[in-house]
Amino acid sequence: MRHRVAGRHFGRDTAHRTAMYRNLITDLLRYERITTTEAKAKEIRPMAERIITLARRGDLHARRQAQAVLFDTRVTRKVFDEIGPRMKDRPGGYLRITGVEPRKGDAARMAVIELVDFVEAPATPRPQRVTAAPTAPSAVVPATAAPAEIAEAEPEDAAEPVEVAADETPEVTHGHNVDDAAAAFVQAANERRAEAEAEPVVDAEEVTDVTGEPEAEADGERAE
Repeated sequence: MRHRVAGRHFGRDTAHRTAMYRNLITDLLRYERITTTEAKAKEIRPMAERIITLARRGDLHARRQAQAVLFDTRVTRKVFDEIGPRMKDRPGGYLRITGVEPRKGDAARMAVIELVDFVEAPATPRPQRVTAAPTAPSAVVPATAAPAEIAEAEPEDAAEPVEVAADETPEVTHGHNVDDAAAAFVQAANERRAEAEAEPVVDAEEVTDVTGEPEAEADGERAE
């Protein structure tokens, strides 16, 4: 038989369960409205109403009895200074429990417990959002294209760039100055191009055969 097991245990021992009740009652009287499971709300309702009844008395002994349950002295002061005078003409029934939708995690039955004269603060109107006027999309410039400012700054009589073969890329070793190496490579390429331009052009009419005689004379001798 179930002797001396009245009430809900919530899977906790006595000390843990009592601390949970005191926390819930303290928060309920601090905020005047909390959301918890329906079983816990039904369990703490008579305890919280007993605290409000003590606040209606208002004497020192009642204040000490309330402080033995509540964790925060500021909540005790609020109950005796504000909630007690508000409930002075109400003989009990200070709280109400309203069921809400089940909890999404474990589908536990939830409820809101609050003071009967609780007035929710009006919602603050949301300011209207101000949006900027749409702007035309700017033209996309490819990454390889040079800016117009750089093209205009170049002089008209600028020297043509020196074409460098792929296999003539200078090898810059660690520790050398990159600018000096590039300048030396360009100078060497210019010298090779100048030497190539200075070589004499051989006329096709002056080409001799293998014997060293002019081509025209060799043909004449063969004809004779």
